[in-house]
Amino acid sequence: MFREMRRKNQLLSEEAAVEVLERGTSGVLAVQGDDDYPYAVPLSYVYGAGKLYFHSAVAGHKLDAIKRNTRVSFCVIDQDMIVPEKFTTYFRSVIVFGTIRLLEDKKEKQLALMQLGMRYTPADADGCRQEILKTEGHVAVLELSVEHMTGKEAIELVRGKKQG
Repeated sequence: MFREMRRKNQLLSEEAAVEVLERGTSGVLAVQGDDDYPYAVPLSYVYGAGKLYFHSAVAGHKLDAIKRNTRVSFCVIDQDMIVPEKFTTYFRSVIVFGTIRLLEDKKEKQLALMQLGMRYTPADADGCRQEILKTEGHVAVLELSVEHMTGKEAIELVRGKKQG
């Protein structure tokens, strides 16, 4: 169902791809937008146990698209170092494919919001809980279940690991 990566010598292991997702703080969610145009939107996220969580406004283009088609992709760029003398970049990225859903259960939503809050403000659990209680009625939470994931890195980075 999913294509194999063409340049297998640049393929990240599943463990390395997960590390990229765990390290990252933002990525781009791609959905099937209005009139079948792709719609890609940058989002902050948290990853854990094969799922990505995002917070969102309760209405808008992204949610309308998700209601029409729950299949999405999400891309995280971990490294993008420009190497002008070689006319290239040394990059590392991960693309996730999966299905996304709007969390409706209050406890499930609160747990995801807490994970998001602690990802970005780990030293303030009480403040995070207070913010969740204050805003939970005005925020949507999305859960992307990973069905397929590929990570890729520049061959120069791969070679550097083998030499190091």
